[in-house]
Amino acid sequence: MSLSLREQLLAAGLVTKKQVQKTDLEHKQQQHGQKKKQLPPPPDKQAEAQRAMAAKSARDAELNRVHREKAERKARRAEIRQIVEQNRVPRIESEDFFNFVDGNKIHRFAVNPDVRERILKGSLAIVRHNGFYALVPTDIAERVRERDATFVVALDQPAAAAPPAEDDPYKDFAVPDDLVW
Repeated sequence: MSLSLREQLLAAGLVTKKQVQKTDLEHKQQQHGQKKKQLPPPPDKQAEAQRAMAAKSARDAELNRVHREKAERKARRAEIRQIVEQNRVPRIESEDFFNFVDGNKIHRFAVNPDVRERILKGSLAIVRHNGFYALVPTDIAERVRERDATFVVALDQPAAAAPPAEDDPYKDFAVPDDLVW
């Protein structure tokens, strides 16, 4: 006569009838849950789930792209800041100022005659740096412009002198080129 292990434990008094019933219930629930998991979801729910997953992956990809672009912009700005910091012309304490237009505002900084001449010849350029302006050599300004063109202040280069009109009443008078405004 062979009794099941459950019946043998119950006969020996090692377990109570209540414990056996509890174990049976847990076993049945576990088997029922496994059967549910094995059934594929209905086709309409499956398609809806796939669409939701595709939409979520598209949103995640867009968020990743935005975060990556933000990190790249931050890295470019740090690189520009480092380039300008290493190559800028030191500030000069002087009573002579160079005026320039940035956007709709006129800005100025102190210069000496040598620096003014270099700016006007185009060997120095003005760049935005930490909320201020800095002078850097033109080749450095081009490196900055490659990374972000908004950092370089475009100076109006004097156009080639056009021949005066024949009816111009001031054609015989020379305009001084050392005019400081």
